[in-house]
Amino acid sequence: MILLSVVGARPNFMKLAPLARALGGRSGVRHVIVHTGQHYDAEMSDTFFAELGIPRPQHNLEVGSGSHAAQTAAIMLRFEPVCLETKPDAVLVYGDVNSTVAAALVAAKLGIRIGHVEAGLRSRDWTMPEEINRVVTDRLADLLFTPSRDANANLRAEGVPDERMHFVGNIMIDSLVASLDAARALAAPRRHGVEGRPYVLVTLHRPGNVDAPDTLCELLEALTALSADAPVLFPVHPRTRVRIRDLGWRAPAGDALRLLDPLPYLELLSLEMAARLVVTDSGGLQEESSYLGVPCLTVRPSTERPVTCTEGTNRLVAARREAVLAAARDAVAAPRRRVTIERWDGHAADRIAEVLVDGARFT
Repeated sequence: MILLSVVGARPNFMKLAPLARALGGRSGVRHVIVHTGQHYDAEMSDTFFAELGIPRPQHNLEVGSGSHAAQTAAIMLRFEPVCLETKPDAVLVYGDVNSTVAAALVAAKLGIRIGHVEAGLRSRDWTMPEEINRVVTDRLADLLFTPSRDANANLRAEGVPDERMHFVGNIMIDSLVASLDAARALAAPRRHGVEGRPYVLVTLHRPGNVDAPDTLCELLEALTALSADAPVLFPVHPRTRVRIRDLGWRAPAGDALRLLDPLPYLELLSLEMAARLVVTDSGGLQEESSYLGVPCLTVRPSTERPVTCTEGTNRLVAARREAVLAAARDAVAAPRRRVTIERWDGHAADRIAEVLVDGARFT
């Protein structure tokens, strides 16, 4: 059996790692990895393969950056010959980035079965390119590997038959569970001078938050205000750094609000584990913080991961200074609680492998 995994952006690598391990232990399975090069700098890509123990990709399409149309088209043009050469039994795509939908379109037109890891998530916000990618990919996929019950409900409401769905759990949590000891050993809070102190961890990169100057200014003012009470560590995504530079904004004097370079996965996880509060617009951090029991504010009007709000530690907040500050006060005042979400147990990849190789069903 030849299985071909397509990844291209940071969140994909964390979803690939546990499945690569699960498939690597199966006899009679050849697992081929294709890196589209959607994220191409070392901190956003190469370090993840090393830290997570992912085998080096057999193919790198090296598409780089570009508009959504240009990037998607470039991936399709370069991926089709790989499929024709490899002749996979199935193409596995992950998450909701341009690499995901581009590979799914190529596979569908070549008549190759598609498995979508992290299927069924919906924000219902059509201004998000990721929402379009999710819906299109799920429409094309033959095997829909869902992380939560609400994802199955979303697919069912769209007319997807139950036999295409497999509720396997959250594969991002597989990577987190496997990495906890290594992240703890890094002692990143000590390295950043915040060990034993409350601090806030921030990531912001979505266009709705960083592309509009007024919105970005509101958020930077909120982070400045938060830093008056506790250090704020802000690893800055490359696109966010460009927008901050375009604003001409500078962090206040001192080191209370620290704009850091993007961090490797283990270092970010090490900081997240001990944070008093996470402020983000990332889907992955909503999930990770919920599993870790760390309060999280997601600066978005909606989330495709509502289970992190109903059963986890996440809450949505408007991209306004006062809204962020009020939500932060409430979040840090609330008592910590242990969170248990169904099938977020570190074994999602094993279930996916059972479906792919053994024909198992998970409902």
